[in-house]
Amino acid sequence: MDVTLNSANLKTVPQGVKVPTYDRSELSPGFLHFGVGNFSRAHMAHYLEELHERGEGMDWGVIGASLRNSSSRTRDVLKKQNCLYTVVERDSNICTARVMGSLLGFVQIDHAAVLEKLIDPRIRIVSLCITEGGYFIDAETGGLAVDDPQIRADTEDQDNPQTIFGLIIKALKMRKQQGVEPFTVLSLDNLPGNGDLTKQTVVGLAQLADPAVARWIESHVAFPNCMVDCIVPATSELERNLVAERFGIADEAPVFCEPFRQWVIEDDFPSGRPALEHVGAEFVEDIVPYELMKLRILNAGHASFCYAGALLGFHYGHEAIDDPDLRAWVRALQKREVFRTLKPLPGISYDEYLEKILERFSNPEIKDTIARLAFSGSDRQPKFVLPTLRDALAANGPVDGLALEVALWCRYCTCVDEDNNTIELEDIHAAELKRRAIEAIERPGAFLEFSEVFGSLSENTWFLNAFARWLTAIHENGVRATIQQYLKE
Repeated sequence: MDVTLNSANLKTVPQGVKVPTYDRSELSPGFLHFGVGNFSRAHMAHYLEELHERGEGMDWGVIGASLRNSSSRTRDVLKKQNCLYTVVERDSNICTARVMGSLLGFVQIDHAAVLEKLIDPRIRIVSLCITEGGYFIDAETGGLAVDDPQIRADTEDQDNPQTIFGLIIKALKMRKQQGVEPFTVLSLDNLPGNGDLTKQTVVGLAQLADPAVARWIESHVAFPNCMVDCIVPATSELERNLVAERFGIADEAPVFCEPFRQWVIEDDFPSGRPALEHVGAEFVEDIVPYELMKLRILNAGHASFCYAGALLGFHYGHEAIDDPDLRAWVRALQKREVFRTLKPLPGISYDEYLEKILERFSNPEIKDTIARLAFSGSDRQPKFVLPTLRDALAANGPVDGLALEVALWCRYCTCVDEDNNTIELEDIHAAELKRRAIEAIERPGAFLEFSEVFGSLSENTWFLNAFARWLTAIHENGVRATIQQYLKE
């Protein structure tokens, strides 16, 4: 009989599964976290759990928050389980399970309840994991998307904000009025300069409504940048069944991940922080070279093979990267073009880092789907690939491989693979991308002229010609032959 996961049953969880040995009743909230999805529950929670097990950071528990109805199932399941859930780490050699206890509760949809938590003096860090597309960034300017309807609504009615950032601003104003120290805002999303972008959104929105408040936030609130890394796929019925069969636990919200984590953080927390350096996090003065390494090698690495993998009919990431041509393509793109855009990092070998990344991509136990890796390309390409392309162009460096990566994405956006099977394009701009990708078969520039994604890149003749050449080759000769052509050149 499987043990139903909740506080009352913790002592009956089967041996071999780690459970909290600390007293959860002694935990108090220090974090309010927006976006309690799989990633934060496998990553940030792991570091906090390790800290609590040392008897440290007991005032740094987590309250989860969301303004979206789409997360209601996760909230309801976790509440039923007293906010306990299982994290399973898997690779070819290990499969271990651990019950996490640092999550203390949830507030959702009810803006007044979220605001009440935000002004609680015990909350000293507000953390965010809301996807790359959640920061209202104007693709053309890189600044705040001031014409976005949600931004306009929060500007016009600042007393009743509907966005996370509007609520943050209102809470900071109230804390100031009440003499409560402001919290630090910490983004965990895969964005270059994620703290800087979060500050841009918060201060920019405040500036539209109340310039004096914007100036105060800019002077008194910290937005540290950080780099996070752990491959965490989506959970399906397969994973829930495995937790029951392998570990004897009935858990409706388990998380599966690889046994690798990295968290590099700028040490800027004026309101205090947990001693995460005691459990493996790294605090540094300059995060930029670390995050560029990760974004341009790991995240862009995923992008460079996932579209090709989808077109060739692969379902899982590990299957695609184990294809000799796709693995050689990722290596060649990185070594010929991407590495050139990275500055040397003391003690770090980019070649060794790449090989470790490829090893992690090959983990057959994670079963990360190609569909998840290819999700929301219009958000991810401008964050992971196009900045590298712009830097390479500015330095007059080679861009043939980067142009090929964009051409593969364009071919993917036609929504059929090489066997004429339908591809479900999951993207906020899916219809526009598909229309342009089909038009690009005859006129390649049509795809690059989507300025919301590419900005002015379509005006660069060098890039446009390389893109057109590769896209034509893909349509005429196929994905594999085109990648082989790049490898030979």
